[in-house]
Amino acid sequence: MLVFFPQADKANGTAVIICPGGAYARLAMNHEGYQIAEWFNNIGVTAVILKYRLPNDKIMQDKTIGPLQDAQEAIRIVRRHSKEWNINPGKIGIMGFSAGGNLASTASTHFNDVVYSLSDTTSARPDFSILAYPVISMDSSITHMGSRENLIGKKPSLEMIKKFSNELQVNSQTPPAFIVHSSDDKAVPVQNSLRYFDALNKAGVHSELHIYKLGGHGYGLGRNATSESTWPEALKKWMKDNGLL
Repeated sequence: MLVFFPQADKANGTAVIICPGGAYARLAMNHEGYQIAEWFNNIGVTAVILKYRLPNDKIMQDKTIGPLQDAQEAIRIVRRHSKEWNINPGKIGIMGFSAGGNLASTASTHFNDVVYSLSDTTSARPDFSILAYPVISMDSSITHMGSRENLIGKKPSLEMIKKFSNELQVNSQTPPAFIVHSSDDKAVPVQNSLRYFDALNKAGVHSELHIYKLGGHGYGLGRNATSESTWPEALKKWMKDNGLL
């Protein structure tokens, strides 16, 4: 975890844990990590970049929950240190890009899953999520196969596919989401975001979805594209509207 604090006179008590993308094979630390943290600091938000462990059978008993273990504990660490870090424990969100978006949506729908031994009862539920061109579903017709294979293997059971298709795990306790995607995304089809938003809407979880005509995939804050140039301002407005700024 890399923690970046805003200037004291800007700090508003909100914190966001950032999960860079990279197909669960690598982490895009610059345009989906450091640049995002700097942007959040500029609007008074404490930013925490999570260098989560990548799924690997060689170092994990169950690689499907390795990243989730890290995400849950990161949320708990921020919440435990909320007073010390001048953070509101009820304004801790998680953000993810691409496969990092899968992790963020998994943390948002599997926060009650006990995936490691707990030392206390600190909640792992994020208060909100921010998802950028996320891999939501493990459905082979719309998923990103590289991310799916790295997380749940090349021949997952139907039970495993359903469990990690986060659009199927949404309920009324799922935190609200701000979602951004581009219709011309060739890596992660926009249907991932559409399905998740639809599930949130049906569960009564008021969220916001922005679909851009152009942008492709993986833009973060490091490339000039239609979506790259406008989604941060849309996010800022959403955070203001939800009392996070």
